[in-house]
Amino acid sequence: MTRTLRPQELIDSTVVDSHGSKIGKVGTVYLADDTRRPEWVTVRTGLFGHKESFVPLNGAALDNDGLHVNVDKDQVTEAPQTEADGHLSQSDSNLLYQHYGMPMPRTAPDAQRKDKRTDTRQGEAMTRSEEHLNVGTEQIETGHVRLRKYVVAEEQQVTVPVSHEEVRVEREPITGEARGEIGEQEQEVVLHAEKPIVSKETTAVERVRLGTETVTEEQTVSGKVRKEQIEVTRDDEK
Repeated sequence: MTRTLRPQELIDSTVVDSHGSKIGKVGTVYLADDTRRPEWVTVRTGLFGHKESFVPLNGAALDNDGLHVNVDKDQVTEAPQTEADGHLSQSDSNLLYQHYGMPMPRTAPDAQRKDKRTDTRQGEAMTRSEEHLNVGTEQIETGHVRLRKYVVAEEQQVTVPVSHEEVRVEREPITGEARGEIGEQEQEVVLHAEKPIVSKETTAVERVRLGTETVTEEQTVSGKVRKEQIEVTRDDEK
């Protein structure tokens, strides 16, 4: 036996379609103007749950797994976009009934009378609001990088071969009738040597430039959001 659904039990329930797929969370419960029983709920769908779609409660059942409805997920996501402002107009209600292929609960004259009764009971409806985190990114400067060239002096040692001339006395015996006179004589020999010569030249060794690349990483953000809860209380007559 299907028990009567109560609004306070439906809030934040997980909505499960007719195939067992999860659709989203219940956002707002809409009551029928005549019976004051839950007739529609809004379900938060889309990216970050910012989109709300209307789901009919005709034949729905609530259990430990969530709120099971008699429509599929595609029907919910493709439902007409209706402003969730606390009350459904007759035209919005008709569009939703047509979309889900459900019979209209009232004839046109009855619906007009229902609207008139609803106008006198606007004080019984209230709008439930909640906060959502809007997450995005912005580009900011994190620092400046410059290329600066400066001169560093260092010692270098290079070994090079050098040569020099040395004097060597060579003696050769004289044969034959050669004669010499005794006396003084001097002969000069020029000696040569190599010495290292150091010079410097500047050469280009590499070209350095600055470039940037984008690195993507995951960051988790959090924030506290508030939401309103609505419950029905009844003062019993004494």
